[in-house]
Parts: sequence; structure tokens; C-alpha cells
Amino acid sequence: MRKALLFALALTATPALAENAPANPQIDYPAFQQLTAAVAPQRAERLLPFDRFKAEAAKPETLLLDARSKDAFAAGHIAGAVNLPLTDFTADSLAAVIGANPNRPILIYCNNNFSNDRAPVPMKSRGLALNIQTFINLVGYGYPNVWELADVIDFDDPDVGWMKGAG
Repeated sequence: MRKALLFALALTATPALAENAPANPQIDYPAFQQLTAAVAPQRAERLLPFDRFKAEAAKPETLLLDARSKDAFAAGHIAGAVNLPLTDFTADSLAAVIGANPNRPILIYCNNNFSNDRAPVPMKSRGLALNIQTFINLVGYGYPNVWELADVIDFDDPDVGWMKGAG
């Protein structure tokens, strides 16, 4: 009930606030909506079962990208993963991590790929899973060869290759 009330209040309050706010030329929500719609069919075809994900990650040209926070990554991650938090994505930071080839295969995973639901991978709201945002951002920045782990796995499974950190 509380969520429904807050949502209703947000809907009624937002137009009045928006009318008084100047448009920010550096934010383009309609472009984000268009990008999201354009990426959806591609993403649906780029979901990999764990065995194939692991095989692709073992290829030398493939980048296994973990876009979780630096702290979450330091607390644990899949072996071989490179960390660039989604909040740090810019054209320059992505180029520095991905390299000169924009068609390099990039594999991604997030908290919602793990059944453990505890630090360092607590479950996110399904509609806000980090994979969704990461996929959209990578394609939006010009990296079309993104692949996503489809399965829910246990990081305690030795086949996952989980590297435990200090967290």
C-alpha cells in the first residue's frame, strides 16, 4: 500500500515540478528510450547459458566485464573479470578498459546472476538488474558485441571460479 501511495504521489507531483525546471541539454531521456527499444531485440539474442559463457570467457580476445561497484568487485568476482563500475562508464574509461577494437566480445554478469543473495551479490530488483543497464550502456557507447550470462548460478560452485576478496 505504501509503495502504491508513493508512486501515485510521484505521478501527481512530477508534472508540476517539471514545468518549472529548465531542460538540461546534457540529458536526453527520449534518446535513452529509443536506445533501450533498439537494444532489446539484440539483448534477447545475446543471453548465454553458463557453460557457453565460461567457454567464451576463456578466449583470449574476450573481455569479462564486471560493472558492479569497486567494493563489491573487491569482495568477490568471477576469475578473470575486469572491473569498471557502471557509474564510471564514459567513452574514455570504456576505451581504456575495452581497447581499440569496438567489436571485441564483451561478457557481462551482475548480482542477479547469483542465487546466493548475500554480499557481495545481493539481489537487485529484477527490473533494475545491473545487466540491463550495462548492456544498454555498452551498446550505446558503440560496443555492439555484448553477451550476457543468462543463468542463475551459485558462486560457491567450483565451476564458477569465484574469487573471494576481503569483503
